[in-house]
Amino acid sequence: MSDCLFCKIVEGEIPSSKVYEDDLILAFNDVAPQAPVHCLIVPKKHMDSLDDTCEEDGAVLAHIMLKIKDIAASLGLENGYRVVINTGEDGMQSVKHLHVHILGKRKMSWPPG
Repeated sequence: MSDCLFCKIVEGEIPSSKVYEDDLILAFNDVAPQAPVHCLIVPKKHMDSLDDTCEEDGAVLAHIMLKIKDIAASLGLENGYRVVINTGEDGMQSVKHLHVHILGKRKMSWPPG
């Protein structure tokens, strides 16, 4: 998607503070962190949101979930962290490219909304 912010970051058109990268995903620090550690994981394939995924996206979705613990460990989140996926307008999704937030290094409150 030529106008997608995260696609431009994946393509290297917009610089980011990379945390992790492989063939399927890119993880980078959020430019407007909501916690002392705030990392985003995006699939390199554009997907608008969780609602835009299908069966053939299962491998990349599983890959993201399995890499979260490794990325969190690399960020020093040994005492826990929160994983968030905002979906759609009511879910406060700000960029229309599926992304997973990893937040940590502070106590999280509940309920989150």
